[in-house]
Amino acid sequence: MRLANKTAIVIGAGQQPGETLGNGRAVAVRFAQEGCQVICVDRDMERAQGTVDEIVKSGGVAEAMAVDVTEEAACEGCVGAVHAKLGRIDILHNNVGRSQGDRGTAEMDADMWDELMTLNLKSMFLMSKHVLPIMREQRSGVIINVSSTSSKAARQTVTYKTSKGAVNTFTEHLAFENAAYGIRANAILPGLMDTPMAIERRAREQGVDRDEVRAGRNAQVPLGNQMGDAWDVANAALFLASDEARYVTGVLLPVDGGLLTKIG
Repeated sequence: MRLANKTAIVIGAGQQPGETLGNGRAVAVRFAQEGCQVICVDRDMERAQGTVDEIVKSGGVAEAMAVDVTEEAACEGCVGAVHAKLGRIDILHNNVGRSQGDRGTAEMDADMWDELMTLNLKSMFLMSKHVLPIMREQRSGVIINVSSTSSKAARQTVTYKTSKGAVNTFTEHLAFENAAYGIRANAILPGLMDTPMAIERRAREQGVDRDEVRAGRNAQVPLGNQMGDAWDVANAALFLASDEARYVTGVLLPVDGGLLTKIG
């Protein structure tokens, strides 16, 4: 097993309602399938527990925690509790963020800007800040931040793109700053994915059928005119978390079916 005897904190591991699988749940399940003991963190305890139940049903080991990762005390408490229970933290997977509420620059509400930047960027800083002393003492660890191809592509809205661009820079900084401690940091840049967060919300906001949303997004993807799914993100995360990527750090890995080739 590729993550045998490893422990991981997966942020955003709960499952939003929808027809398909979300990235957070898929990563948590995939890590557990490879022998990792997973702490499934979400603001919604019921959703986190749903992921744990899925893992345990398949013979994996996991535990749910309800944490608001926009609050430093909550992040510090989460990391402290996990370390006390498991004795080490090998992997931190930061998978939380949203674009709902975003607008063009001139129309963007300043309070909403702060809210989105806090969720999309500050939460990753806070969790990393509190896990790093443990990983440094271990002289090993992996941090994976989920960014977006939006960080490198044109968008009609300002905050999501800006926050994810900052996630890229933050990830590169973490990699350089902590390489001497044996800690690796990389980011995954998902493209157009068939997940509940991507499909259900757009269908609801646009007042159209899910399949219409899917068709429009599929048409934009160079590789087979087909969106990816949560397992594509999970498999990329598994590689980056595993010893197969022991010499990989500071990388911004698109998982996008060639979407970013359009701007090349």
